[in-house]
Amino acid sequence: MSHVKHRALVVLTCFCLAACAERGAPPTAPPIEMSARERAASKVHVDPAAAAAMISQYRKTYALGAVTPDPTLQKLAQAQADAMAAHNVLSHDIDGDLTQRFDAAHLVRATAVENVSAGYFSLADVIAGWRKSPPHNANLLSPKMQHLGIATAYAPGTRYLVYWALDMSN
Repeated sequence: MSHVKHRALVVLTCFCLAACAERGAPPTAPPIEMSARERAASKVHVDPAAAAAMISQYRKTYALGAVTPDPTLQKLAQAQADAMAAHNVLSHDIDGDLTQRFDAAHLVRATAVENVSAGYFSLADVIAGWRKSPPHNANLLSPKMQHLGIATAYAPGTRYLVYWALDMSN
């Protein structure tokens, strides 16, 4: 092979290898800046046992029985909170009414109630809000209630940011 052809082959190989060389990582998206309200909302979570204790203490002042967390009701409450957050709508009927949702979960409870809310950033605040609302308060104090599921869903970029659902049954 002639010296010129050899040199041309080396140069061509270098160009090919340079084209295959790893390029710098693509630029990353700039960090999303959150307001203090959004940051607080993103951290809102509820402990069902703490909720049951708080609601039971409130019910006790009216000589009513305690409520305990229930895993099936927990799943229903989470699905309701998630649906409201996904649609940015505060509604009892976003994924069917309460009876339809209980039937779909094969729950044969005689009595069930639901409280929904949005915009609260703590368990104490949402329960205080429900206590101030006569229909929601009636649900909290419904004598037949024995079990609950309670959940939150964070919805960034929405008006309320945090959606709550409480399902209780006997």
